[in-house]
Formats: sequence, C-alpha cells, structure tokens
Amino acid sequence: MSGSSRICAVTAAALMALCASAVAQEAGLPGGASSLKETYEDWELSCQATPKPVCAVSHQQSQQNGQRLLAIELGKGQEGGVAGNLVLPFGLQLAAGATLQVDDGAAGKPLPFSTCLPAGCLVPLSFDAKAAAPLRAGTTLKVTVKSLDQKDVALSVSLKGLAAALDRLKVLVGA
Repeated sequence: MSGSSRICAVTAAALMALCASAVAQEAGLPGGASSLKETYEDWELSCQATPKPVCAVSHQQSQQNGQRLLAIELGKGQEGGVAGNLVLPFGLQLAAGATLQVDDGAAGKPLPFSTCLPAGCLVPLSFDAKAAAPLRAGTTLKVTVKSLDQKDVALSVSLKGLAAALDRLKVLVGA
C-alpha cells in the first residue's frame, strides 16, 4: 500500500469513528450526559445513560412529616402507551385493589396490588396509547383504595406537566 493510500485509509477510518461517535451521542442523553433530571410542573423526568437511555417520569407526595404518601412512576409502554407502578402506603385492603379515575371520567376496574416492599405496596400500571390520552389531557388522577376498616381512601395525583414530561420521554427514548 502506498503512503497516500495509507493516509486515505487512516482518514476514512477516522471519519467513520467520528461519525459513529456522533451517532452514539445522538442516541444517548443530550451532551453525552450520564444522567438527566428535569422538572415539568408537578412531574419529574429522570434518565440514566446506559447503552440506551433508561428514563421514567414520576410524581411523589409526602406528608408534612416527610413520610411518603404515594408515588407513581411511568415509562415507555407497549405500542405508544406508558407503563409503570403506583406505590401506596401500608394499611390498605390489598384484595380490594386500587381504582383509577381521571377528572370526572368513568372510574376503571380495580387494579390488583402485586406485592408490598419496604417502600410501600405496588400496583402495576399499563396504559395503551388510547388509555393514556385522558392522563395527558386531564388535570387530576383520582386513586381510590380501601383502608383496613373498610373505608374508602381517596388520593389525588396532579397531572399538571405529565403530557410535557411524556413528550420529552418520547424524544429521549424514542418511544
């Protein structure tokens, strides 16, 4: 191989590596960041850079003493939807499940609890694109559960900022 051929081969390899690096950076978090945290009104978007970004949007509520009352985390779901978990406190009738309702819309069927962990009791959530639309357009997600003494416990989750956070999630993870 002549000297000029070697220079061309080295230049071509360098250009390919540069292009591959640019594509990898585009597929990752902005600016090549290893993590990202953004706030969208009442919702927070958090991402970790792995070979492909892993991101979720979340909302938490705590009592005045700092004890968490509830948390909800949503990420990329199937076919344009969202999926995640609702974390609720102990002391609930797990067999009754949790009922969700957006604003004054129809309440859904009770969703089952999957397990309880030290952080609280989990209700898996999965919304296809059609079921996620009211969440994006609504103002309040009403969660109803039953206490151990058979009383309904109503919890409210603000949906302000959720649509913007989900839009950003879609951009970052290619949902």
